[in-house]
Amino acid sequence: MTLGSIRARLLALAAVWLTLALLGAWWVIGGVLGHFVTDRFDAELAAVADTVIAGAQTDATGGVWIAAPPTDPRFAMPLSDWFWQLETADGTALARSPSLLDLSLTTTSPAAWTGGRGPVPDGKLLRVLRRPFTLPGVDAPLAVTVTAPQADIDAALSRVRRPLALSLAVLGAGLVLASLVQVAAGLRTLDTMGRGIRAIRAGQAESLPLPPVAELRPIAIELNGLLDQNRAVLARARDHLGNLAHSLKTPMAALANALPPDHPGQTLIRRMDRQIGWHLRRARSAGAPRLLGHTAPVAEVIDDILLVLRHPAADRGLSVQVACPPAARFAGERQDLEEMLGNLLENAVKYARTHIGITVAPQPGTIRIAIADDGPGMGDQDHARALSRGGRLDEAGPPGAGLGLAIVADLAALHGGRLNLGRSDRGGLLAELDLPA
Repeated sequence: MTLGSIRARLLALAAVWLTLALLGAWWVIGGVLGHFVTDRFDAELAAVADTVIAGAQTDATGGVWIAAPPTDPRFAMPLSDWFWQLETADGTALARSPSLLDLSLTTTSPAAWTGGRGPVPDGKLLRVLRRPFTLPGVDAPLAVTVTAPQADIDAALSRVRRPLALSLAVLGAGLVLASLVQVAAGLRTLDTMGRGIRAIRAGQAESLPLPPVAELRPIAIELNGLLDQNRAVLARARDHLGNLAHSLKTPMAALANALPPDHPGQTLIRRMDRQIGWHLRRARSAGAPRLLGHTAPVAEVIDDILLVLRHPAADRGLSVQVACPPAARFAGERQDLEEMLGNLLENAVKYARTHIGITVAPQPGTIRIAIADDGPGMGDQDHARALSRGGRLDEAGPPGAGLGLAIVADLAALHGGRLNLGRSDRGGLLAELDLPA
């Protein structure tokens, strides 16, 4: 697939939006979870600070001590980074948690710790809560500082973000699969229409079925309308051409009958008749080079033509050998195939001495029909003249207008094929007709 296809563009656009959506979900949900975990730790620190403040007492000498220190065992484990400290406003420690041993939480700017991070005595990062308060009987303000290890907070965040990442990955895979299914299902109708058009081109159907998708029905209706119009135009053209041929041929025949056989005008009349026949045949073919949706069985057409030519061939003692697969079909109208093969076989019957061979060889997308005889044939230099309109190599030979090969070549070209002339194995003419299958 390339970006030139609708399927690739839809999948690329879906991939971009899915990536952005999943990254946005990771950022938003991860941020919410991060705040939740951090707030939970801050709530624990605040509870410890409240316990220290509630347990602060003064003695008879004015000293401050903690009557009921926090019982959380983490604050009793040495250097656990879970610390609390009661201090004066200038940072002098008055009481501390057992986890601090003989160390103190000190900083040049204790206020900078409030609600944020700060270093421990060994250089680690802590989550720090510092809360100032006043105690009756003590003139100077006091403060309590409570810390938690930032590593514990990061570990808790990692534990909640890992399943989040896994869930988003599974969701992304599901959305990708859904996008593939959606694009395939959405474009299935286009694929069906493409197969329908190919069936029409191959002659397997005459119209396009209406698709179930409402947006594509107008296209199918218009295509069927074009096919119907193509058939109607071809039928009208043939009717007009038949009328024109009748109107021209009848006066020409009357004129020929009115003149003596040896009159010089007879030659001119034959030439005029030849030219009119050529142009009428060419106009008929050019009106619609191919009627879509039609095929013709090659073997059946050959049999019908040989049935007509049976008596002329028998009179001349000709043997006709046919090798044609029964399934061979021409992608076009039967009338056009009959005209092409009829002209070629008529010529073969006229000029063959004893034998005519007809070989049909289907090939991918095309079909080759070869007609060979053992007649006099023609030289390579005469092929172009034989294919020209009205070109005859033997004016004294069998009667004819010199249009047969030219008509065959013209019809074959209009169908996307071609007529090739050569010399057969028996020395006569070999006519190879390549046509769409």
